[in-house]
Amino acid sequence: MKFWKDKRVVVTGGAGFLGQTVVRLLRQRGCRQIFVPCSQEYDLRSLPAIRRMLKKAKPDIILHLAAVVGGIGANCENPGKFFYDNIIMGVQLIDQAYRHGVEKFVAVGTICAYPKFTPVPFKEENLWGGYPEETNAPYGLAKKMLLVQSQAYRQQYGFNSIFLLPVNLYGPGDNFDPETSHVIPALIKKCIDAKLKREDHVMVWGSGRATREFLYVDDAARGIVLAAEKYNKPEPVNIGAGFEISIKDLVSKIVRSTGFKGRVIWDASRPDGQPRRCLDTTRARKEFGFRAMTDLETGLKETIDWYIKHMGARSSVL
Repeated sequence: MKFWKDKRVVVTGGAGFLGQTVVRLLRQRGCRQIFVPCSQEYDLRSLPAIRRMLKKAKPDIILHLAAVVGGIGANCENPGKFFYDNIIMGVQLIDQAYRHGVEKFVAVGTICAYPKFTPVPFKEENLWGGYPEETNAPYGLAKKMLLVQSQAYRQQYGFNSIFLLPVNLYGPGDNFDPETSHVIPALIKKCIDAKLKREDHVMVWGSGRATREFLYVDDAARGIVLAAEKYNKPEPVNIGAGFEISIKDLVSKIVRSTGFKGRVIWDASRPDGQPRRCLDTTRARKEFGFRAMTDLETGLKETIDWYIKHMGARSSVL
């Protein structure tokens, strides 16, 4: 609580899915001065906008959560945009943060930075062992360059920038847009919509054999805040739940939890993405005491309940 009391904090992406949860947690931990840059006023791809933002906010700490993200389809359709927007935001922010005397920069990366065939569970030392999975490589590499910059600026300038690698997130308030959403919200929407329309099947991309790890958004926010408080080293840190589930088993859980009674049809012509994903979270536990608290079943229920309530479907589904 004392750590945040007099800190001025900028949270980029603070109005987004993860950002809102981080901002709420910061307030609970006693942070009184939080600045969330609005993208309409502060386009973080623009160097003059970043300078204006830093001049106004005068932050002690920056939590860089802003990102242009999406599922496999969105990554395949927008590789140039996902690369440019993410790398230009991060590179300019880190540089300007250093030049404006910011005490600490927390760069939030992505599990997509890992090589396609990383040994499971993914350990931070395996990060440079190969090229990322092709469908999201531009996004993953753009974020990965922020680790290189963080370490370079620490080495040359003594700038305290840390780099975190969160796994796939989910939870209440997630993005349910079918064009840009990730797997859990996309599947929840498919099943709820099919139930409402009395359809007899849902179509799911891939074979179902790929595996993923999922982290509840509240746990992710807690990991980021703990790292901001306690971690000051150059090595990257995984933020995850430490389990692995196949997409096939995940679909079964969501079908059961939503009450959808129809068939699941797998479209094997669509890509699976990375074959397996599961993080080793030993470093996060050792360095700043982070451990995920929310099990998948509980998290899925909370997410499904939120979607039903906020999408106006409650009376038709329940």
